[in-house]
Amino acid sequence: MKISTMLMYDGNPRTAADQVVELERAGLDTVWVAEAYGFDSPTLMGYLAAKTETVEIGSAIMNIYSRTPGALLQTAAGLDNVSGGRAILGLGASGPQVIEGFHGVPYAKPIARTREIIEIIRAGMKREPLTADGEFQLPLDKEHGAVTGLGKPLKLLTKPERDTVPIYVAALGPKNVELAAEIADGLLPHLYYPERIGDVMGAPIKAGTEKRDPSLGGLNIVAGGMLAIGEGPETKALLDFARPIFALYIGGMGAKGKNFYNDLACAYGYEKEATEIQELYLSGKKKEAEALVPLEWLEAANFVGPKSYIAERVAAFEETGVTSLNVTPVAMDGNNAGVIAQLKEIVG
Repeated sequence: MKISTMLMYDGNPRTAADQVVELERAGLDTVWVAEAYGFDSPTLMGYLAAKTETVEIGSAIMNIYSRTPGALLQTAAGLDNVSGGRAILGLGASGPQVIEGFHGVPYAKPIARTREIIEIIRAGMKREPLTADGEFQLPLDKEHGAVTGLGKPLKLLTKPERDTVPIYVAALGPKNVELAAEIADGLLPHLYYPERIGDVMGAPIKAGTEKRDPSLGGLNIVAGGMLAIGEGPETKALLDFARPIFALYIGGMGAKGKNFYNDLACAYGYEKEATEIQELYLSGKKKEAEALVPLEWLEAANFVGPKSYIAERVAAFEETGVTSLNVTPVAMDGNNAGVIAQLKEIVG
């Protein structure tokens, strides 16, 4: 199994990039750069490419609405070049709150758009002309008033580092998970609960895999949570630091009826808790919402405890098909690189 982490920064990504260099030396395989509605991920990924040597650098995620398919292709090819072939393109539909509330773009047809964009990027990386016969590739984008006859299809002007770049898809809903299992190199699920994930994603993954092109190889799955290794109650207490993130996603990432993470909580069997968390969070009672996040979910989704317990949780993730543990290291003494090194020993 690979070990990956999200680029964690509190307003200063340059400092975070320096920390990634230390994690790379400790055995980190991949760093993921989020975007949401903060700094854009390609800028930070390019900066990381210049600071690191071996670690893979992935976007997790760039949304499929705010950039044209051609622009996403240019970004993938450019990042793969400056990183020397270490780029991973993590894509996702994001959600209506970010797409419409920040980018001002209609949130529509996420499944069809994801499929077409992946097809365009893969063709473009091989320097094939970008044909204009799709629903979302100009000049046939009727929804946005584009006109036909703008010129013949063009191919990428520069030669990419590789003729393909791994494409991962962030997915939670059944249709999106099935699509990822069918056409993506990897799947990026969030708030992963190994013991219950089969009931939620088992059938969609199976359905998608049955249609999968064998040339893609097996589906990679990236999942994980907080990583804190140690004995005693003070280590276990660190789980409470994960509560705000869980509450944010379950309660605040979208309005009622439009929150995919709330739907996930319900699918895991926490419908009562999910409803109450959302009610509290949307009414401004965040602390009360955080207190209702089920402890058993926090324990299952994170790696917090003695080394022997961490090994058990790693095995549980691996049994469900996870190929890369995406962890947020938390060290009592501030030595996060040391925590990554310990996990490397466990993973082998």
